[in-house]
Amino acid sequence: MKSADIEQTASEEALDQACAWIARLRSDAVSAADRREFSAWMTASTGNQQAFEEMSELWGDLGALAHMPIDELFPESRPSTRTATKRSTAQSTPAYSDTAVASHGWNLSQWLMGGGLVAACLMVTLWVGNLWMSNNQLGEQVYATNVGETRTVTLSDGSQIELNTNTELRVAYTRNERHTRLLRGEAYFQVARQTSRPFTVAAGKANIRVLGTKFNIERNPESTRVSVTHGVVAVSEAQSAPGLRPDSVKLVKDQKVSVSNTGLGRVSHTSTEEAIDWTRGVLVFEQTPLAEALEELNRYLQTPAKADNTVRERALSGTFELSDPEHTLSAIAAALDLEEDHSDPNLTLLSPKPN
Repeated sequence: MKSADIEQTASEEALDQACAWIARLRSDAVSAADRREFSAWMTASTGNQQAFEEMSELWGDLGALAHMPIDELFPESRPSTRTATKRSTAQSTPAYSDTAVASHGWNLSQWLMGGGLVAACLMVTLWVGNLWMSNNQLGEQVYATNVGETRTVTLSDGSQIELNTNTELRVAYTRNERHTRLLRGEAYFQVARQTSRPFTVAAGKANIRVLGTKFNIERNPESTRVSVTHGVVAVSEAQSAPGLRPDSVKLVKDQKVSVSNTGLGRVSHTSTEEAIDWTRGVLVFEQTPLAEALEELNRYLQTPAKADNTVRERALSGTFELSDPEHTLSAIAAALDLEEDHSDPNLTLLSPKPN
């Protein structure tokens, strides 16, 4: 195994451990043993510290991290009264240095790696987010495809995005964050890693946040589906009921989730072949509900198709060519022993064949 592969594996393992600690530390009851174990993990390596910092940034909303008792877990991350006094004295001395303060049991870099840096990142994230929301049209670039057309775009940071048919994506980068909005359609994102500048996607009912990874987003009329082919992706509800914090979930490779009006769905298994099948000119279904399969196929049909309520959940498996979408629809109907009803010129209804 190459050393780069080993480093990548170690990094992903540390990120997984950091995620587990974030979830654990949000608990209402953090024991003394938890404090000791977390402190030992954080001081074991700079890789663990970096992983915790990155995951704190990835899950960068105060609602998710407010319950983490950083100050209690790391008493050394808070300046003591004695240290504060000496620091105050040092501030009036031109020879002030981080090393000098460290000799008294506390240093700036240690405090930043404790609660200070996480809080600072969160405040910057919120400020930039609010700034973008109030100026979201400023400098926005628009990328779109027509029905039957696909397109690959390379953004200024090196990220590549493949746009499926009938898709519209808007991009607005700032110095601190990379914002995109998927207004319709489907896109495969290969995001260049920038730890200090998260990449976000707003897509219908879902918000997606990453630092650098690969994932596919399908925005359908009733839901948004996110599938991960590499790395870690944070998916959350765009909004929730008043007084409730939006649900969120962490996805890793070969996992997918849908977000709809009813909230965050169940995380399920997928594969790279299924997630980005459309980039190869095919649709791959593995025990996929018919209604969900038709949502994907409708991107290519001139007249959309819908499943009768009695057959919406029928499972469909197989690989279907996209070169002739209408023929693909007929093949799906035949595979499930259904008939195509064309009585409505604006909709094709798949329903059970009469006895």
